[in-house]
Amino acid sequence: MPEPAPSTPASPLATRLIAIAVASALFMEFIDSTALSTALPTLARAFAVDPIHLKLALTSYILALAVFTPASGWAAERYGSRRVFMAAMMVFLLGSALCGLSRDLGSLVASRILQGMGGAMMTPVARLIVVGSTPREKLITAMGWFTMPALLGPLMGPPLAGLVLTVADWPWIFYLNLPVGVLGLIAVMRFVPVGDRRTDARFDWTGFLLSAAAVSGLVTVAETAGLDLLPHLAQVTILAAALLAGWTYLRHAKRSPNPILDLSLMRYPTYRASLLGGTFVRLGVGAGPFLLPLLLQVALSWTPLRAALVTIASGAGILVARPFAAWNLRRVGFRTALAGALTLTAIFTAAPGFFTAATPVWLMIALMTLGGFCRSNQFIAANTIAYADVPEGSVAAASTLAAVAQQVGLALGVSFGGAMLNLARGADGGALTPDRFTLPYLAVGAVTMLALPLYLALDSDAGSNISGRSKA
Repeated sequence: MPEPAPSTPASPLATRLIAIAVASALFMEFIDSTALSTALPTLARAFAVDPIHLKLALTSYILALAVFTPASGWAAERYGSRRVFMAAMMVFLLGSALCGLSRDLGSLVASRILQGMGGAMMTPVARLIVVGSTPREKLITAMGWFTMPALLGPLMGPPLAGLVLTVADWPWIFYLNLPVGVLGLIAVMRFVPVGDRRTDARFDWTGFLLSAAAVSGLVTVAETAGLDLLPHLAQVTILAAALLAGWTYLRHAKRSPNPILDLSLMRYPTYRASLLGGTFVRLGVGAGPFLLPLLLQVALSWTPLRAALVTIASGAGILVARPFAAWNLRRVGFRTALAGALTLTAIFTAAPGFFTAATPVWLMIALMTLGGFCRSNQFIAANTIAYADVPEGSVAAASTLAAVAQQVGLALGVSFGGAMLNLARGADGGALTPDRFTLPYLAVGAVTMLALPLYLALDSDAGSNISGRSKA
């Protein structure tokens, strides 16, 4: 993604209003994703499909994010940030409306892909708008307003979904986006200045199509594995095509002066550890939004509203962790902080696999809160150290590659969790009882720990230039 060009500094009030205006779209996006997870068991009953198949509703959206995010920076530079952002919001709202009108899994998946196409442009372009319109000395404050939806969404989405499913039908999960989105569009038109087009560079269509084929093929195979949704020959063919596209893209990226995904950034040890380690962690924790609603609402027969009380505990832990993370990094450094937070994250990620009808609700809430706290510390450290050694001129490209890797990791995490749950059910497709979830949760916890060797391989003083900690 290109660096935002310098713009005329806005007043403090204007800066805050711009950040809040674009954050409205992110708030809508976070509410939508967390609310849908809560509604998965309800959708399974409405569509008369196996609950495991509903993971397609999650991975289709994440896949669209992974495929189209690399194009967001070029589009913003070519057509103007505000114009692209507003178009992305309208695409997302159209997808939301079509999700509510869906009457089978296929139409819901198609609508979620359309939502994802809009979402892929919203977050990166919103960040460009905030950075490009904010004086550097005010950037921390502006980014605080901008990132507020990431804190509030996981807290508000589950209880809101539980309340909606209690008093109304499931389509309202998606229809609630419409008034929020319209108000957001009005705010953007009112407060966000019209940006200039800043490039006539040609889009890397070859790189985009090759990377899209590789990512979508890999996720498709992972998503359909073990579910008999595709013949084995078709799966093998898609996997071979995805690997060929990935290999071809590697050759293309070496020759292209401006590849859409700059894989040469992997030469920096801190960036490599962050990207690969974070992908393993997301493989583990990405399964949570799919597995937990099924465990609570199907296996334990809880209502969506009651299940939401446990689900939001993770969001509360994330909220509490943020002020602690910076202090901890200054005290122990990145390597120790990453290794410790990762180990605890893996343990708490696996913990729900042992929830039964006899488990006290307060204990579930405590474990979920601690899990969110540790996971947030891990991701804050990993996302920060990623840019410790990356040159300033390559930060935007590094951010784009990291965003794509994040979405791929989350999509594969949902697929992996579903595959493990299907394996635990056995060939006879047995009922989803609490004991069926032990294997999936242990598996995702184990996958999370695969990041540990990458973190331990870092130098003891890695990232000391940004953590504020003196070198050993």
